[in-house]
Amino acid sequence: MPSFDDVFHRLSARCSITELCLSDIQKKLDATELTDEEKERIIRRLLDEGYVDEARYACAFVRDKFRFSGWGRVKIAQGLRAKQISSADIQEALKEIDEEDYCRALRDAITAKRRTLRGASDYEKNAKLIRFAQSRGYEMAVILKEIKGNDGDWD
Repeated sequence: MPSFDDVFHRLSARCSITELCLSDIQKKLDATELTDEEKERIIRRLLDEGYVDEARYACAFVRDKFRFSGWGRVKIAQGLRAKQISSADIQEALKEIDEEDYCRALRDAITAKRRTLRGASDYEKNAKLIRFAQSRGYEMAVILKEIKGNDGDWD
């Protein structure tokens, strides 16, 4: 059975390599046989020594999911809520996404998807594009703006 110090050092080393949030730490601690008091001491120490920072984690999560996974703000926020990140930290982290980059990423995704679509009418194709963009986590207003901009007629 690993000791308090062993678990702390393993977790602090892991936090030095990659950002972890409190829910990730809690899951890792739940897999150990430490007492609840020891788990709480480890969490407090990781927070006090700066190994874990929820705001820093949220910013890293936003950057990674937007740049590498192509997620929109809605899906990113849902992912952060699933990790039990506070609403204030989520809102602050989402501000890191540049609006031009965001619209360009959506435009590129829609353009690529449009090439692969089959549909009887433009209306049907646009409906498929909207569902696709929503599944990526983009907001309806931004989706419609991009589709209208690319298509012209929409009504």
